[in-house]
Amino acid sequence: MSLAESGSSPDRLRYARSDLILAESNPPAGVLLEALCFHAQQAAEKAIKGVMIHVGVEPPFIHDINRLLNILAPTLSFPEAVSASAGLTPYAAISRYPGDVVVIGATEWQEAVALARAVVEWAESVIEGPGAV
Repeated sequence: MSLAESGSSPDRLRYARSDLILAESNPPAGVLLEALCFHAQQAAEKAIKGVMIHVGVEPPFIHDINRLLNILAPTLSFPEAVSASAGLTPYAAISRYPGDVVVIGATEWQEAVALARAVVEWAESVIEGPGAV
C-alpha cells in the first residue's frame, strides 16, 4: 500500500477519534470491556499511522504498536505515554475472540482508554498543532 492509498493523516485521525469515543463509552448491558479495549488499541494504532503518513513514513499493514513506534522513532520523538501504548497491542486480536482470554475489568479498561487518549492527543498535536511537522 502506498502513502496515496493509505488515507490522509486527517482521515486516520478522524477514525482514531471515532474508535476512542467507542472505547470511552459507558458500555450498555451485554457489551464486553474487551471490545472497548479493542477500540482503544485501534484508536492508538490509527493515530500512530496518521502521524506516520503525516511525516512521510509508509505505515505497514500490522497491528503491533511497538513495531509501528520503532519504525517512526528515527523520524519523530514521542512522549512516554505513547511508548507505553505498545501495551495495547494484545487487544488487537485476543480481545475479539472467545477462548483463553482473561476477562478484563474496569481498571484495565480505564488504563487502556487513558493510553489511547494520550496517543490520540499526541497525534493531534503533531498533525494539527502549531508548528506541526
